[in-house]
Amino acid sequence: MLSTLLGKAVFKLNGWTYDNKPELFGSKQVIIGFPHTTNMDTVRAVALFNILNLKTNTLIKKELFFWPLSTVLNAVGGLPIDRQQSQNLVQNMIDEFNQREHFTLVIAPEGTRGKDGQKKGIKTGFWHIAKGANVPIVLMLADNANKRGRFLGKIIPTALETDLETIYRLYAQAGVDIR
Repeated sequence: MLSTLLGKAVFKLNGWTYDNKPELFGSKQVIIGFPHTTNMDTVRAVALFNILNLKTNTLIKKELFFWPLSTVLNAVGGLPIDRQQSQNLVQNMIDEFNQREHFTLVIAPEGTRGKDGQKKGIKTGFWHIAKGANVPIVLMLADNANKRGRFLGKIIPTALETDLETIYRLYAQAGVDIR
């Protein structure tokens, strides 16, 4: 209850509104979010999930898990990840889905910019996790222009290229080019 009220306060104080589409959520899903431009996107996403009473987990670089910040990160469902070591992250997340009755993984899959300033394509680990775990992908949007947390729909992973085209199209219809 307190986390819901806190989430609503964050949205109200920032002048934001949000979509409430409970039909998009089940006991398990991967949620992807675009754009991820500031740390406030993360704060608003956590606030929105609290408003919707949706317990989520997200991958966070392990370097941030130091006391006292680790207490907060664990409380909001942070999963420490070592980005320096080669690991089987996709399979580990599929295993998490298979071992839990309820599991929602939130990922911001934007690719980083290369040294030449060119934007790389989105990272597709989210798709491989969802496909391997046989769970839907829910599309989330931080609509900064309209100050609204939005959900654009969900897809059931079938074929990577086809699904990526659907994802690109749905975000483009909402005014965001994620290519």
